Amino acid sequence: MSGGPRTFDGSAFDPADLLAAKGDVAVTVCVPARNEERTVGAVVEVVRRSHVAEAGGSGLVDEILVVDDGSTDGTGAAARAAGARVLEVRDGGGKGGAMAAGVEAAAGDLLLFLDADVENTTAGFVTGLLGPLLVEDDVALVKGLYRRPLDGQAGGGGRVTELMARPLIEVLFPALLEVRQPLAGETAAPRWVLEKLDLAPDYGVELGMLVDVATRFGAGSIAQVDLGIRVHRNRSLDELRPQAVQILRAALERSGRI
Repeated sequence: MSGGPRTFDGSAFDPADLLAAKGDVAVTVCVPARNEERTVGAVVEVVRRSHVAEAGGSGLVDEILVVDDGSTDGTGAAARAAGARVLEVRDGGGKGGAMAAGVEAAAGDLLLFLDADVENTTAGFVTGLLGPLLVEDDVALVKGLYRRPLDGQAGGGGRVTELMARPLIEVLFPALLEVRQPLAGETAAPRWVLEKLDLAPDYGVELGMLVDVATRFGAGSIAQVDLGIRVHRNRSLDELRPQAVQILRAALERSGRI
């Protein structure tokens, strides 16, 4: 598809309008999680209370699936207590492996991924990410767009994004430069699209998915949705370096450099 990624205002999507557009399409919210006992239950509870019909929600979400990626804490138990179905995986594929397992196990026609460590997940994350898929007929991938505070300051979050992912995109994949949060864990796609992709392992999965969708369907098939502010646990540089390496590897593989 010609053109570049499109940007939407997440607050513009009304749940009732989306439910009418949804019809009999099944939606799964998938939450990959490793050692996120403190926050995963709240993420599940927000989605369930807001959008699962049997919990009094809008009916937009038919299934909440948490993929417990080898946690050594109570992540799985916390997710079950909040009302999610839990799939335990221990194959060593990291986030990408957990997402691939989620695609295989999910019942939905549309899959919406949320990160388990986000401290301010709202009902609007779901409506925002689903909106372009339900009201547009040519969107293959939706990415969240947001501001990321660091240490209580309004900006500065997303260090790997700004120092690794976006420079790589500028040099290797300039058609995607408008995507402000290429590593966003808040993302959604039709099942048929995800089944055509070879999801990269570990933290290379988000950039790999973005580039692969653009290659297969064109950058114009990608939407980004403004979700406001996203707050999560900021990691140390020692934790961020392996993520940066995985992202670099995914980019170089897709550009034919390695």
